[in-house]
Amino acid sequence: MRVRRWATSYAMLAPALALFGVFVLYPLVGAVRISLTNSTGIGQAKFVGLANYTAMASDPTFWQAAGNTALLAVVSVPVSLGLGLGIALLLRDRIPGGGLFRAVFLAPYVISGVVVAMAGRWIFDQNVGIVDRVLAGTGLPQPDWQSDGTAAAVSVVLVLLWARTGLAVILYLSALQGIDGDVLEAAELDGASAWQRLKGVVWPLLRPTTFFLTVMLVIETFQVFDIVWVMTKGGPAGSTELLVTYAYNQGFAARREGYGSAIGVVVFVVVLAATAVWWRVQRASEDEL
Repeated sequence: MRVRRWATSYAMLAPALALFGVFVLYPLVGAVRISLTNSTGIGQAKFVGLANYTAMASDPTFWQAAGNTALLAVVSVPVSLGLGLGIALLLRDRIPGGGLFRAVFLAPYVISGVVVAMAGRWIFDQNVGIVDRVLAGTGLPQPDWQSDGTAAAVSVVLVLLWARTGLAVILYLSALQGIDGDVLEAAELDGASAWQRLKGVVWPLLRPTTFFLTVMLVIETFQVFDIVWVMTKGGPAGSTELLVTYAYNQGFAARREGYGSAIGVVVFVVVLAATAVWWRVQRASEDEL
């Protein structure tokens, strides 16, 4: 009986395991194998061991891309959390125009990242972009979004925030709706202000959601490609180059498949480490309960 139960369980898991093996495990093993060679995609590749990994230590562009990726995570994750919580609170209270807020911030999350990036490129276009028109109409200086490194980075961050805030809104709104209204009503009867209720009652109950979102957004940051590639291709002068775009540039544009694969493996290890941290903390929280 037990054998039959195990057989049924594995039979149900088989399709998912097969897809995981074909689309995740096999490409990962292939990337690790290529990262140990000097493959260019043309001709016979030669085994070079860890040479591609050691080359990263002396590659200034790699460190620039790593720094940009880390800075993007440090800046965008807290802002995404703050925006997501603020919008979720507004939607929970059913403010006038809540439907518009919902559409504006949830639409980018459910449509293609390429479409979001193309919209962002148009919004920040120096010739016809709506941002420059607004700035010109108010007499404010118009940044060179395509040629100035800082301005280009700001435009990418703003579009990325627009694209990812929807996830935070959805999860925070779901968590807020799960909070017992009697708890908030009791706090209000005790004389707690709206800020005190948010700080002392709501926020502690949202900590699991916040932690989960933080890990997910950090992982997403290390996987950002489409928005950067469509808007800036990592330029100007590497100011918006991220680890994933640099891996793509090296692997396909520069024909250094071995080096590009090595960068991809490093990104995978970082994402895996973040996932492992989340898993351990999640298990520890469940054990405490």
